[in-house]
Parts: sequence; C-alpha cells; structure tokens
Amino acid sequence: MILEPTVAPRVSRPTHVEIDLDQLTANYRAVERAVTPARMLPVVKADAYGHGLVQVARLFESCQPAGLAVAFLEEGAILREAGIVCPVLVMGGLDISQVPDFLHFGLTMTVSSVQAVGAIEEAADRMGTVARVHAKVDTGMGRMGVRPEGTAELLDALVRSPQVEVEAVYSHFATADEPDPAQTLDQIAAFRRVVSYFGDRDLPMPTLHLANSGAVLQHAASYLDLVRPGLMLYGVYPTEIIPRTVGIEPALTWRSRVVLSKPLPAGSPVSYGATWTPDRDTRIVVVPMGYGDGYPRLLSNRGEVLIRGRRHPVVGRVCMDQFMVEVGPDTDVRVGDGVVIIGAQGEGTITANELAAWAETIPYEILTGISSRVPQRYQGSTSRPDQ
Repeated sequence: MILEPTVAPRVSRPTHVEIDLDQLTANYRAVERAVTPARMLPVVKADAYGHGLVQVARLFESCQPAGLAVAFLEEGAILREAGIVCPVLVMGGLDISQVPDFLHFGLTMTVSSVQAVGAIEEAADRMGTVARVHAKVDTGMGRMGVRPEGTAELLDALVRSPQVEVEAVYSHFATADEPDPAQTLDQIAAFRRVVSYFGDRDLPMPTLHLANSGAVLQHAASYLDLVRPGLMLYGVYPTEIIPRTVGIEPALTWRSRVVLSKPLPAGSPVSYGATWTPDRDTRIVVVPMGYGDGYPRLLSNRGEVLIRGRRHPVVGRVCMDQFMVEVGPDTDVRVGDGVVIIGAQGEGTITANELAAWAETIPYEILTGISSRVPQRYQGSTSRPDQ
C-alpha cells in the first residue's frame, strides 16, 4: 500500500520520495541486534533525515525503544501533538525561555550549563512538576556540552535540585566515522572519567549514552546503556569507507518523471549561463524538479540520473524547478518515463553517498535537504491509514 500525505490534496506530483517502512523496521532490528544489551534511542531529527518525522516516529515507537531523539523543541512538540507518548530527548541547545514549553509537552531537556539549571528549577517549581534532563559533556566535539573540568559543578547543581531528575549523561563523538580511532578512544576515556562523579559520591549511576551511527559500526566500547543511531537507521552508511559491520539497506527512493523530450542541435546551449552545449546533434529531456526541491545546484553538469535503468548525465545548470538530462540521439526514452534520482531502477543504482560525492557534501545533507514540497509516499506492510 502506498500512502501520500496531504501536502496538496488530491494532487499527485511526479516528483516524490518513496519510503519503505518495512526496510526501516529491518534496519532498526539489525542495529538493535548488533548493540544488545544496549537499548535504542533512534534519532528522528530533521524530518527523520528526510523520511517524515511523524510517520517514522510512530514506526520506531512501535519497536519499543528507550525513547526518541530530536534536535529542537518544535520537533518534540509535533511528536506529542501526533500522539507519541514515549520519552523524547531534545538534543539541541536549550533556550531558557522555552523551558515552560519543554515541561508542558513532557520533553527531556539537554543541559550543558549551570546557568540553565536555575531557570529549569524556577519553571518546574511554578508548574508543579519535575524536569527530566540529560546532562551533556563536551569530551572533544567542541560544541554543546559542559567541558569536563566544569562537569562536577553542573552535576552538583542538578542532583541537589528537587525539581530536576537527571535521567542520563551523554556526549557526542567528533570522529567516530573516521578511520583513525584515536580521538574517539580519547573521548570514551574522558567520558568514563567524568561519570566517575557518581561512584565517587555513592550516587546511583544514571543512564549513559555515547554511540552515534559511526560508533555503532566500529566502536563497540561506546555502546554503554543506550545508542543513538541516526543515518544508518535509514539505510545509509556515514561514509563509503566505514566498515559495514551492520547490514542495512536504503529505505528511500527519490523519483520523478520525464515531462518533455526534444532534439537539440550541436552547439545549442542549455540552461542559465549557457554552461553546456552538445558537440553533436542529441536529445535532452526535462525533469520537473530542481534546487527548490533539494537537488543541489552543484550537480549542474556533474550529476546523473537513471532512466529505463541506464545512467544519463545532468546537463546545464540545475534550475529551481527543473533540470535537463542528455539521453543521446538514438534514445528510447519517452515522455512519462520514470526518473530515479536516488535509488534503484532496473540494474542501475544511485546511492545517497554517490550523489553527495558529486555535490561535494555528505549524505546527511542530501537527505535532510529534500524540500518539504516533495511529497512523501509510504509503502510496506507496516503502513497504516493514519500515516
């Protein structure tokens, strides 16, 4: 069964992404088997990496994880309003003006500074509730989190507060998907030193978590109590060279269709800037999508697509709403033929990693950059009418 969200009611756009819910489930279970006894905290931020925040969250919640992780308060609020009841950790920076909303929606806050604790205590006391928090430590990422030398002061403030429950302590790796393990191992050691705070004071150890997708694949020592897989749940490896120690497959296919085919004489320029001209009589087709849909403009004259299972080059500059493809003078390509941007068609496949390499970026950016004007269609036996 294929279901379309109501982006444009009763209108079917040729450009869309198809998401296989069964494959998402298979990826989840593959990661879960690999990290047991650690529990899963799947990351669904950035519209579940372009796969649909609410739909994917519902699916993963049915897998009984320890919770879900998002980046921002707004994402957590959307999940609560959609009926998600499991714990939701918001990993992004905490704006103290938003603390009452965190408490209202029952979301778990990430706390990285002593300064935030007072605002949390005040709001929780006023609302008659207890704030659930995960304390974050910067062990080497240089981003969110308290520095190791300031951790004791932050944890002191948190554990002595009756308005705060410290559910977990965590950190984030900077190089877990790189071949050289040195910094990751240093971060694991730094984290273990930091959390000795609890044992040194005869306090119960909270839940601990470190591992992202890269660490799941090549740093088993980082699994601890929870793991936070993101990209790999969607069937994409962080890099092409990382060891593929867990078997996963892409769940997303990005499709469109040929809407125009026309002959092009030798020497005739194509698209803005006239950056490409054929040196022979040929034929081009138009695909109705562009950088307004998240297809990078940097793919001008360097990207490829699949049509009838064969690769064809993107020619001329990618426009906001369309791009052109050369299919050759003796082509059998016709108007209405399917175009695959990411995914498989016939014996051909274009991966998110390959497209990212052409665009000089990473697969994370490609998937999360797919525009909201691209409809998401769901298929698989786990599809439900309310999705």
